[in-house]
Amino acid sequence: MTATTPDTIDFRSISRTSSSPFTDGPEPVDHPNHTKDGVGLSNAELGQKRRYALDLVNRLHNTGVQTDIDLPQIAVIGNQSAGKSSLIEAISGITLPRASGTCTRCPTECRLKYAPNTQWTCVVKIRTITDSTGQSLGQARNDPFGDVIHDKAEVEERIRRAQRAILNPHIPRSQILISDEETDDEKGLTFSSNCVSLEISGPDVADLSFCDLPGLIRSTSGKEGTANDIQLVQGLVESYIKKPSCIILLTVSCETDPQNQGALQLARDHDPKGLRTVGVLTKPDRISAGDEEDWVGFIKNETHELLNNWFCVKQPNSNELRDGITWQEARNRENEFFAMKAPWCDLDPMYQRYLRTPNLVERLSEILSSLISKRLPEIHNELQQIMQKTREDLNKLPKEPSRDPLSDISAMIHRFSVDLSKVLEGIPERDGLLQSIRPAQETFKKDIRKTAPQFRPYEKRYASRRTMPKLKFLDHEEVEGEEQDEEVEEYCSPGQVGYFGNLNGPIYVDEVFRRLQDARTRELPGKYPYIVEEWFIKQATMQWLAPSYRLCEVVYQTALEHVLKLVGKHFAEFGQGLLERQARLIVMKHMEERFEVTKDRIKWLLDLEHRPFTMNTHYWADYREKFYSYYKGCREEDLSHELSSSLLGLDSERKTKGFIGLSENAMAVNEALASLAKVGFTGLKPSNLLRLVAADEMEPALAIMADIRAYFQVAYKRFVDNIPLAIDHEMVRGFERDLLSLVFSELGIHGPKGSEIFAARREEMMKKLERMRAGSEELSRIF
Repeated sequence: MTATTPDTIDFRSISRTSSSPFTDGPEPVDHPNHTKDGVGLSNAELGQKRRYALDLVNRLHNTGVQTDIDLPQIAVIGNQSAGKSSLIEAISGITLPRASGTCTRCPTECRLKYAPNTQWTCVVKIRTITDSTGQSLGQARNDPFGDVIHDKAEVEERIRRAQRAILNPHIPRSQILISDEETDDEKGLTFSSNCVSLEISGPDVADLSFCDLPGLIRSTSGKEGTANDIQLVQGLVESYIKKPSCIILLTVSCETDPQNQGALQLARDHDPKGLRTVGVLTKPDRISAGDEEDWVGFIKNETHELLNNWFCVKQPNSNELRDGITWQEARNRENEFFAMKAPWCDLDPMYQRYLRTPNLVERLSEILSSLISKRLPEIHNELQQIMQKTREDLNKLPKEPSRDPLSDISAMIHRFSVDLSKVLEGIPERDGLLQSIRPAQETFKKDIRKTAPQFRPYEKRYASRRTMPKLKFLDHEEVEGEEQDEEVEEYCSPGQVGYFGNLNGPIYVDEVFRRLQDARTRELPGKYPYIVEEWFIKQATMQWLAPSYRLCEVVYQTALEHVLKLVGKHFAEFGQGLLERQARLIVMKHMEERFEVTKDRIKWLLDLEHRPFTMNTHYWADYREKFYSYYKGCREEDLSHELSSSLLGLDSERKTKGFIGLSENAMAVNEALASLAKVGFTGLKPSNLLRLVAADEMEPALAIMADIRAYFQVAYKRFVDNIPLAIDHEMVRGFERDLLSLVFSELGIHGPKGSEIFAARREEMMKKLERMRAGSEELSRIF
C-alpha cells in the first residue's frame, strides 16, 4: 500500500523566497563565516529551521519509509552522457567515478549539510532496501562503508567500491573495500535499487539533498550490461519520478536534439504540466552554430514550459577534468562563459538568474524546503493511517506459527477436542449437530411405524365393501393416523410371502385363521402354535434394517461435515495446510470405523427384535385389550348388521301382513318362535333371535391379531428409542472416545512452516509496519 497523495502537488503555492518551513522554534541565524565561495548555496538565508526540516526528511529516508510514503526529494535524471555527473559534482563539490559506458548503476544519494567551523567530512553508506533476491526488507539498513573521509580526493574511489559492493551482494564488503581490482567473482547485478548514500558536511556545503539516478540508455553491449538493462534503468527512474512529491531535476544536453533525449519525454509523461520539473541545460558550449536561439527559448520558458523554469550550467569538459581543475576554478570559468558568450550574455537580467550552478542550487533548495514544510503534516497523517490499515490487515491474516511446534500442536489439539466435545454434546443453535440430525430421526420413527401389520377383522371377500373406523386410542401417537384406517384398497392376490402377497398391505382375518390352522401339529383342539405370532412379528421387524441404516448414514454424513469444519477451523493455518490434511485423514478414518461399529450394533439390536420378548406386560396387555376390542367390535358390527337387518324386516312384515302371505323365510322364523314358545320362551320377536347366534369361528384369529398388533406397539417404540441411542453412543459421542490419543499417536509433528502465501504477506506487512514505526518515531519529535 502506498500513501494516498494528490496526483499533483500545487507547486504554485510554494514560495520563491526562502521562508522557514516551521512556524515555531528558534529563528534562523546568519552564518557569519559564509561567503559566496562555498559550494552551492552557503549563505545566511538558509537558516537553522530549514536544515532541521531537511535533516528530518533525510532520517525518514533512512528508515525506508519512502517505499510506502511519498517523501519530498530531488531526483536527478537524464540520458547517458547528458552531463548529469558533472552537474552533481558541481552541486556537491566531489568527484564521481568516471569510466566508459554506463557508470552510475545504482542510485547515489547526496545529503549536503552546512556545518560552519567544522572540518569537511564525507561518510559513505550503503542503504539496503531490498535483499539479494530483490525482496523488500523491513526497515532499510544504512551500513557505513569504510571510514569517514576528510580528503575529497578519496571520495571517487570509495563511491566506485560502494557501487561494486551493491552490485555484488555475494562478496563480503570488507573484501571489496581492500581489494584493488575487480575479481572474476564480480559477476553480479547490472543495476540495483539499493543506493550509495553520501553524507557530506562542511563550512562550504549547501543544505540540500538529492538522488542521482542511473542515466537512461538506448543500447547495451559487452560487459556493460544486458539487453534487459534498458527497461531496468527506465523502471528504476520511473519508480522515483512517478511520485507526486518528487522534484524532477531534468538534465538535457545541448549537443543533442532534445527530442532525441528520452529523459525529457519521461519527465513529461509523469509531469505533463511541468509543475514539479526543474530543467537544466548542460554543455552549452557544444551548441551548433545557428541553434543558439532554439536553446535560449528554454531559458525564456517558451519551449517546454516549466513552472520552475529551465536553468543552464557550464561544467568542465574532459580536457579540463584531466588537467585537475578545481571546483572554484570551474565556477569561475562558468561565470566567465555566461558573462562573455553570446547569446547568454545578452539575456535580460530576469533571465540571467537562470544561468550558473549557484542559482540552480538556490532554487532547488527553496523548492525542496518549501515542499518539505508543506508535506510534513500530511506525511504524519499518512503514516498513522497506513499503520492502522496495516495492523488491521495483519489481524485478518491467519495466526503466525510459533517456534514451539510441539506445544503449538498440543494446544491446538486440546482446543479442537474441547470444541468437538461441545458440538457432539449439543449446542443451543439452529444449525447444531443434534438439531441437524433430528429430522432424520423423525423420518426414521415414521418409517418404522409404517411397518405395523395392517390386520382386517373381516374376510378377504368383503374387502371391497368394508372400511375400518379410526383407531381413536392411537390419537396420542405422533404418527398421523394409520394406513389401515383408510378405506381398504383393491384386493391383491396372495403369492409372494407365505400366504400374503404384500405384508405392507391388508392382512385379512381369514388369512390369519388359515395360517393358524395350517400351523397346528399336535396341539389340543382350540390351541394354536406360538410360531405363528413369532412369524408375523419377524415379518415386520425384518423391514426395520433399511430405515435404521438410512438413519445411520445420514447421521454419519452430518456428523462428519460438522467435525471436518472444526478440523479446518483449528488446523488450516498450520504447516501450509499439511496438518489439516493429516488431521482430516485421521478424523475421517476414525469416523468411518465408528460408522462400521455402529452398523454392527444396529444389526445386533435388530437381531434381538426378531424374537418377541417384553417385560412391559402391563403396556402390552393394555394395547392387547384395546386392539382386541377394536377388531371384535368391527367384526360383530358387520355380522350383526346383516342378520339384524333381515330379522327386523320380518318384524315389519308380520305387522303388515299378519300370518297370511308371509315369505318362506318369515314362515320359518315364525315356526322357530312357536317352538320356543312351547318350551316356555314366550313373547319373543324375530329380532330377539340375534341372541342365539353361535360364537365366531374367527375368534382365535382375532386374538392372535390383537396379540401381534399390541406387541408391535411395544417393540417399535422400544426400537425407535434404541437405534438413535445406539447411533449417538457408538458414533456421535463415541467418536470423541480415544480420539485425543489417536491424533497424538498418528499425527506427525513437524516444525510449522505456515502458508507460504500468508507468510510472505505477513512478512511484507510486518516490514511495512516496522518502517512506519521508525518514521513515526522521527516525526514524533515535532508533532
